[in-house]
Amino acid sequence: MNDRMFDSPVIVRSGGSLGQEIVSLHDALEFPSLWPKERRGVIYETALRACRRAFDGGYPLSAARDAFCGFAKSARIYEDMSAALPWAIPENRSRGGGLVA
Repeated sequence: MNDRMFDSPVIVRSGGSLGQEIVSLHDALEFPSLWPKERRGVIYETALRACRRAFDGGYPLSAARDAFCGFAKSARIYEDMSAALPWAIPENRSRGGGLVA
């Protein structure tokens, strides 16, 4: 496995409701470069700096991922995929298929 791949992807909204997977350090460096200049700030700069340091090998990849998540959350584009999707929750059924009295 590539040493610059995240353990788990970060899902961000881009262009309305479309979700985009950020799966690697390369993705995390590319996405902010497209971020509007008027929306950049301290958290943006911190995340970008963390990703660059990780790319150079002087910073843990997990910390760079966390910094990118912090940026995405502050920009309100982070999609929390840890919550179960409604279609993935099994229906509550009793055993035997009959009604429980």
